[in-house]
Amino acid sequence: MTVSTDYMVEMFCRLANTPSPSGNTAKVMALVEGELTRLGIGYVRTNKGAVLATLPGSNDDKQRLLTAHVDTLGAMVKEIKENGRLKLALIGGFEWNAVEGEHCMVETDSGRIITGTILSTKASVHVYGREAGKMERTEHNMEVRLDEKVNSREDVLALGIRVGDFVSFDPRVTVTESGFIKSRHIDDKASVAILFGVLKHLRESGATLPYTTHFLISNNEEIGYGGNACVPERVVEYLAVDMGAIGDGQTTDEYCVSICAKDSSGPYHYGLRKHLVKLAEEHGLNYQVDIYPYYGSDASAALRAGYDIVHGLIGPGVDASHSHERTHKEALENTAKLVLAYLHSEVMQA
Repeated sequence: MTVSTDYMVEMFCRLANTPSPSGNTAKVMALVEGELTRLGIGYVRTNKGAVLATLPGSNDDKQRLLTAHVDTLGAMVKEIKENGRLKLALIGGFEWNAVEGEHCMVETDSGRIITGTILSTKASVHVYGREAGKMERTEHNMEVRLDEKVNSREDVLALGIRVGDFVSFDPRVTVTESGFIKSRHIDDKASVAILFGVLKHLRESGATLPYTTHFLISNNEEIGYGGNACVPERVVEYLAVDMGAIGDGQTTDEYCVSICAKDSSGPYHYGLRKHLVKLAEEHGLNYQVDIYPYYGSDASAALRAGYDIVHGLIGPGVDASHSHERTHKEALENTAKLVLAYLHSEVMQA
């Protein structure tokens, strides 16, 4: 019995199509809780809104924690302009060009969803000529054009839109016949889907893990502190499952499980990294070891919070991170197999 690829892809699509910018994740967490309940896995909701699920193991004195985050990039309404357009404040680390031309959804306090498009203030080539392309994209010259008959600030206020309303981006989820998954927010909803695939496999196989293991579905990673609290006292190893970065100088591709040696927070635990590499080789997995130059994870956040743990980071290779992302089913499969092999292995010795 292997982890079901079809289930992981289906779960990813459900997660990706549920908007969840950091700070507004209640709907997607309800989805997470509903699936855990369906699988018969116990969980608790933390004060910060994350979900901590637990599988009892043979050894309860030493425990593990795996995490993946379900919050995403997004925005908030910063200003309602006199012409009926909206200025935005970004949530998470990405550039304006990554969302230019994207369809978006504004959620009012009443829960009403109003759609729109993110554009520059000089989007028309027929009016602004070359300036339309040469203009630097900043918070001062990007705006939302609402799909409503609005021509003034008062018109927008009448819709119920206010400063501070959350704005999410259309994920445009596509799964191709060749096995590629194209979507926004593959970071990190693909990893959440992988953990669910592993959980489903463990429940159906009836396997007992050697160590009690917690699965933290984090909801504030994109703003830096999703996994730096609620780590149970007996946890000795903390493995973040997050995307592997692809680009010039990187070894990671869209088909492998990426094992992170270092990111901008510093090196990950050397012994755990070597252990993960050994497991990947023993199981014949497609893997790469990489350094992510502009990156931080929930595992590194937990270390900064002062937890005395061994920490690691793995994940499926994802192209064009924090933009129009893409990965392949094979990356999900390789990551799930490494997670499963790790869960059945021995903990690191001090």
